[in-house]
Amino acid sequence: MREFIVEADGGSRGNPGPAGYGSVVCDAVTGQTLAERAEFIGTATNNVAEYRGLLAGLRAAHELDPTARVHVRMDSKLVVEQMSGRWKIKHPDMRPLAMESAAVFPAGQVTYEWIPRERNKHADRLANEAMDAGTGKPAGTGAGRPKFGGTGGRRPAVSSVAEPSAGAGAGAGAGAGAEVEPSARTGAGSGVGTGAGARADADVRAARHVASAPPDLGTPTTLVLLRHGETPHTPLKRFSGSGGDDPALSDVGRRQAGLVAGALAARGTIRAVVSSPLARCRETAGIVAARLGLEVSVEEGLRETDFGAWEGLTFGEVQARHPEDMNAWLSDPEAGPSGGGESFAAVAERVATTRDRLLAAHAGRTVLVVSHVTPIKTLVRLALGAPAQALFRMELSAASLSVVAYYADGNATLRLLNDTSPLR
Repeated sequence: MREFIVEADGGSRGNPGPAGYGSVVCDAVTGQTLAERAEFIGTATNNVAEYRGLLAGLRAAHELDPTARVHVRMDSKLVVEQMSGRWKIKHPDMRPLAMESAAVFPAGQVTYEWIPRERNKHADRLANEAMDAGTGKPAGTGAGRPKFGGTGGRRPAVSSVAEPSAGAGAGAGAGAGAEVEPSARTGAGSGVGTGAGARADADVRAARHVASAPPDLGTPTTLVLLRHGETPHTPLKRFSGSGGDDPALSDVGRRQAGLVAGALAARGTIRAVVSSPLARCRETAGIVAARLGLEVSVEEGLRETDFGAWEGLTFGEVQARHPEDMNAWLSDPEAGPSGGGESFAAVAERVATTRDRLLAAHAGRTVLVVSHVTPIKTLVRLALGAPAQALFRMELSAASLSVVAYYADGNATLRLLNDTSPLR
């Protein structure tokens, strides 16, 4: 009995957008290419294009020998798992394509294997040539297979992180949610390592491309997290939460907000702006939103921690006046600041609720979230599945950008942390 290898792929430049597929049938023994199929299919999603590629490859193999055994290799985890029977097929556009594919050969004659994209270059090239032809571009000039929201990149297994612009974490002595953040220093600083030299530069460039969707889960919902600009409390390193005097931005903070606004406008990906109700965030958000031509909506759950009796004090002052409460706060996420302030656990609960509401309201879009140290660090911590103590091992500078992408399967990836490059 003959054995064939079918490699298939599909892509969409927009998801949905101009789409095409490519398939190749090879002899399993000699590796000889026996058939190629490629077609531009108009506007479709990545997943539909991938299924169309699979169906075309199976039909080409069937034309060669309907009795052959076929081993399908694709870089779409979704298609491989669904056709192997391990995942359910819920999407109405994919279900009929899957049924057609399953009917080409008798059950048991076809097996499936997931492979990385670099091993699927032949089918990938055919798919891109089909999209180029269908959109009137010369072959090879397309942006590749932009299966992740149009950037042409792929989501790494462990996402690239931070511009290495900040120092090695605030440490327990800095406080996880106050204005006591130290000034930026050189070094990785985020608690998530970056490489050196060319690799570090590549990581930073990749991270700056605000999230791109994984091949099998559609376009992610991306939260671009902007800490507000500097206030008079920031250089003095004072606790400044939601229970204090609610300071406005300083002149430095307004300048920082303007610089970030320019950088985000150049990027052109933001579709909505959401802010904490506190003045420093609303002012920062207003400056950015005006540059982007967007309105600002306010989310109460994005406010900073209520630091109780510690509001307006420095870390050293709190340690001198409330040493036991401070030690408890640093070691127990359920412990709150003196005088009835919020615990980190309480903040995490409201931040998670707010996050879920934003994800539901802005599915598949990129949203600028203007907030404070504790809420932003909490969103990062939750995305990484890290313990509460991780809050003390991240530095978050004034007017810094961080990015988290959220996917349809409930997973999240950290794409950027504490990027202050727009300020330089």
